[in-house]
Amino acid sequence: MSGSLMNLFSLCFKPFGHVCDNSEAGSGGGGGVSGGTGGEGKDGLLWFRDLGKYCGGDFSMAVIQANQVLEDQSQVESGNFGTFVGVYDGHGGPEAARYVCDHLFNHFREISAETQGVVTRETIERAFHATEEGFASIVSELWQEIPNLATVGTCCLVGVIYQNTLFVASLGDSRVVLGKKGNCGGLSAIQLSTEHNANNEDIRWELKDLHPDDPQIVVFRHGVWRVKGIIQVSRSIGDMYMKRPEFNKEPISQKFRIAEPMKRPLMSATPTILSHPLHPNDSFLIFASDGLWEHLTNEKAVEIVHNHPRAVTQRD
Repeated sequence: MSGSLMNLFSLCFKPFGHVCDNSEAGSGGGGGVSGGTGGEGKDGLLWFRDLGKYCGGDFSMAVIQANQVLEDQSQVESGNFGTFVGVYDGHGGPEAARYVCDHLFNHFREISAETQGVVTRETIERAFHATEEGFASIVSELWQEIPNLATVGTCCLVGVIYQNTLFVASLGDSRVVLGKKGNCGGLSAIQLSTEHNANNEDIRWELKDLHPDDPQIVVFRHGVWRVKGIIQVSRSIGDMYMKRPEFNKEPISQKFRIAEPMKRPLMSATPTILSHPLHPNDSFLIFASDGLWEHLTNEKAVEIVHNHPRAVTQRD
């Protein structure tokens, strides 16, 4: 992303969401995204931003398209509140990730304005819920014309830097890893996010506790654990067919329909949120979808970024 404001007519053709420059961010201590120090380009199925600047330092972004239609989005925004980073890993189609990229930050900004810009866990959680409700409304409005919109969802990984504190909010299985300098000069990799994937035993127990009357809440199918044998992640924005019974019926595909009555939502849009006080030894952060972490350990990713500081990968 560059330092100038980039308004995209359609997110179909770009993997990055909105770019915020100093003029949009406003004046004051918050600063904004600036730059001109790195290039943005496309190489086959790779989109990249070599190097940009925000009020706290530098950032780089990269997206590798894995499907025929790019289902993922990402954004970096800065303002008086600090900095907002979002990685949205779509599944079933691009619509949910595009919607989140267009609306989640705007909800966050509006809600934080109610408290004069103070950022809290509640601020972030309310923004997630407002985004979920907005997408649900669209699914409802378009149910007759585009019923399969109910089967589209997205994992969400958000970082907010506010007054030297990093808030991390996550839905699904994207991950943020901190590269931290040690006292002896080495660099350690610290995972800061929680992954909501049924392959994790803790998530399976969480689902079983939430659905004690459903012995099939998690099913081992095609070599992995899945919620109701269908989807691996247990939290997302979208996936309304797993949350509201009125969307789990014809005309959506049979493979998405659940035979037994849905007594409660099978997936959640409530993010796990943690806060991390930033320290001078905190060197950099890597925000990435599971496409990166399937191939790299936390330690290897930190090593690569440390050894190639001008090619920081924020998502895959």
